[in-house]
Amino acid sequence: MFREVSFTDVKENVVDLLKNRWGLVTAGDSAACNMMTVSWGAVGELWGKDMATIYIRPQRYTEEFLNKNDYFTLSFYRPEDKKRIHGVCGSKSGRDVDKIRACGLTPCYDENAPYFQEAEIVLVCKKMAKGKFEPDEFTDPTITDTWYPEKDFHFIYYGAIEKVLISE
Repeated sequence: MFREVSFTDVKENVVDLLKNRWGLVTAGDSAACNMMTVSWGAVGELWGKDMATIYIRPQRYTEEFLNKNDYFTLSFYRPEDKKRIHGVCGSKSGRDVDKIRACGLTPCYDENAPYFQEAEIVLVCKKMAKGKFEPDEFTDPTITDTWYPEKDFHFIYYGAIEKVLISE
């Protein structure tokens, strides 16, 4: 069971959640959805709204769902679930594997984007904008060679955090 709280009432360090515990970004609906591990992201204020940004490579299956839908969720799990969830969602494609079943997750479809009953924290985000990293915009030339040897520059999705759900 979840209860809704204000984003400013989240007690966990969201930077730590993204960087160290990782999360899932999920988009779609009850007919079809996909999720993937996300550890690159940011939260803060932009355009007068609480905002989350996520970075998705163009070849990721989840990117198709992000393009087709106006909402996505970011969800975070207990540390002991990291290996089970991210071992699948960080290495397998939803094109080839039923990741929900493989992770033993229970989908919830009562919001504008799916999330999972096992989550501790869920951010329901309305897609506000999409951008892309461009190689000529990097001021540090090592970024391209280090992080983009295949030239598959991330898309940047900006999502207004419309709801925060905390597991009880």
